[in-house]
Amino acid sequence: MTAAIEVSHLSFSYDGQTDIIKDVSFSIPKGSYTTIIGHNGSGKSTIAKLIIGLLAAKSGQIKILGEELTEESVYNLRRHIGIVFQNPDNQFIGATVADDIAFGLENHCVPQEKMQGIIEECAAKVGMTEFLDSEPTHLSGGQKQRVAIAGILAIEPDIIIFDESTSMLDPQGKASINAQIKALNQEKNLTILSITHDMEEVAQSEHVLVLNQGKVELEGTPAEIFAHEKMLKSMYLDVPFALEFSHACADAGIDFDAQLTLDGVVRALCRLK
Repeated sequence: MTAAIEVSHLSFSYDGQTDIIKDVSFSIPKGSYTTIIGHNGSGKSTIAKLIIGLLAAKSGQIKILGEELTEESVYNLRRHIGIVFQNPDNQFIGATVADDIAFGLENHCVPQEKMQGIIEECAAKVGMTEFLDSEPTHLSGGQKQRVAIAGILAIEPDIIIFDESTSMLDPQGKASINAQIKALNQEKNLTILSITHDMEEVAQSEHVLVLNQGKVELEGTPAEIFAHEKMLKSMYLDVPFALEFSHACADAGIDFDAQLTLDGVVRALCRLK
């Protein structure tokens, strides 16, 4: 099966001397949900920019849906990829939510008579129908990200890249957007690549890449990655709270399964403290 994204021996340097990305190779199957994690400066966001052609590789190859990314193919390939950035304010163009969703449609030369239906459909998918006439600047962080996702859905990409898209949100906003990402992957069979620090999101993905100093240090399912807890912590990464709590209970000799009541959990927490 053709990979949605295939990266082979990719290297990149901002200054022409020190490589930020060092001979990185990986493949992301169509319809999969992959997360990339790593410490600050590990090269996560640089990889995203390379994949969408905002940066040019020093060496190596990137293929999108089987076609090599080059100066000649980049603009055509971008029609297949949508990206949601860390700060949604940087993506807003329109005066209203509806205008903002319409922006991508205009760039793709969608006929005017078809736009309204697409705008309403995409707003409904992310639960933002009642905000179509609102100014994006008046929305909460989570709502802004939902609008950004709706704008991407409107252009019907095959791949969506989320570049730290929940890092500026509160826990409720993070949970909401993570659920939205998961639903998009399952319901639309979209290929999802999410660059994140949120280990709860990593836990719900299918495949994980761990970057460390510009190289792929670990690769596997979330369970396989979280089994390397000490290595993750040495790279200043964490594991989901539930897993860490379970391990701490086991280390303290607490039978976690037997304590699975509210009172039992409280007692376990007190003993750990």
